[in-house]
Amino acid sequence: VPYGLGAGAVDAALNNYVALHFSARHMSWLHCFWGVGASTGPVIMGFCLTAGWGWRSGYRTIAILQAVLTVCLILALPLWRGGAREGSGADKLARARRLQEIVSIRGVPLVLAAFLSYCAIEATTGLWASSYLVEYRGVDEATAARFAALFYLGITFGRFVCGFVADRLGDRRLIRWGAAVMLCGVILLALPGRPAALAGLIVIGLGCAPIYPSIIHATPQNFGAENTQAVVGVQMASAYTGTTLMPPLFGLIAERSGLGWYPVFLGALTLLVLTMTERLNRLLRGAHGNNA
Repeated sequence: VPYGLGAGAVDAALNNYVALHFSARHMSWLHCFWGVGASTGPVIMGFCLTAGWGWRSGYRTIAILQAVLTVCLILALPLWRGGAREGSGADKLARARRLQEIVSIRGVPLVLAAFLSYCAIEATTGLWASSYLVEYRGVDEATAARFAALFYLGITFGRFVCGFVADRLGDRRLIRWGAAVMLCGVILLALPGRPAALAGLIVIGLGCAPIYPSIIHATPQNFGAENTQAVVGVQMASAYTGTTLMPPLFGLIAERSGLGWYPVFLGALTLLVLTMTERLNRLLRGAHGNNA
């Protein structure tokens, strides 16, 4: 629990800082390296298990790396303060806000729903991919595990590529195109035949790539620099809510109705992301029509 509280605080603070002081490409590459870390952790654990060192050594290795990271963050604190002084001044405008105030800002409920739905897609796809492929599609376990990992590699690679075009295309177009690619992946996942289902996971990962960083980066533009810190914090809470609750919800659906509902569940969430973000665009179009 203390680890989660600390990680959530760092997550919210880092995303807020980059949204205010850096370009869209930097935000995309920041989250690309999240994918690198997410892929490295299982590799370290797998190596420890294969070497016969046991799972405790895997946790011990990760704990050492996290302790080193914590020391680096503490030593780097003066750099963050210097960057804030040289920035847009939004940090001085930010003030503590109650949850009711934040949610009452125009468009915030829409972006929270979109964020929750996106993170639900990401978590549900990753956690249930192997079960769907093995138990519903008859794919062997090794292949299923490989393609479940490729889903995360698709996110990582997609965010790396998006970094080169993010500033030119803009956050809203990237979100729109990402959702469209995700829908294509969901359709492939639902089609008969194993190759289509395997390819669908990679395509969903590629579609996921721009959505999280683009929603975060658009926060100052959508809601004002003075509200960014508060809104980003609530967005992180919404994201973790989707990650925590939605995969178990699909588990209940699968238990009662079967794993065949996996693409339907993901498709419904993808449509919700697209609907909420497009409604947000229309709501704010008067103020930011040049990026619609």
